[in-house]
Amino acid sequence: MISVLFVCHGNICRSTLAESVFTYKVKELGLEEQFIIDSFATSTEEIGNPPHRGTVKKLREVGIPLVPHRAKQITWADYNKFDYIIGMDTANIRNLNRMLRNDPEGKIYKFLTFAGTGRDIADPWYTGNFDETYEDVMEGCDGFLKYLTEQGEIYR
Repeated sequence: MISVLFVCHGNICRSTLAESVFTYKVKELGLEEQFIIDSFATSTEEIGNPPHRGTVKKLREVGIPLVPHRAKQITWADYNKFDYIIGMDTANIRNLNRMLRNDPEGKIYKFLTFAGTGRDIADPWYTGNFDETYEDVMEGCDGFLKYLTEQGEIYR
């Protein structure tokens, strides 16, 4: 099993969008038995809240099912449960390294590095642009699946 954790600041916009999109893509490829997929926040601000209405609306618009979710914060106890801990932007990566003891096993990645860029995925909580965030998440998911295939971790 490959365990994947998507992380953003509040766990209601980007990381829940990534969790739903990646779950959908994995199922479409018939690979769902190979993965554990979840999402967390670096902050406590939204703990217990459902995905943002913009995330829900965007997923509905593109026909991707929303993974049922309530925001939760990552802790050190979660570190050993996941192979890949994927942050959405530079601030997420900085916070993850601080919270997860500087990532002793090298599990923390910035999402769009899998797509060949170091760009941040903008937070639609502030930008209001869920379309742009969705496009970036799709790019990250496709790049991550390609990476896993190239590493011999999944077989299509």
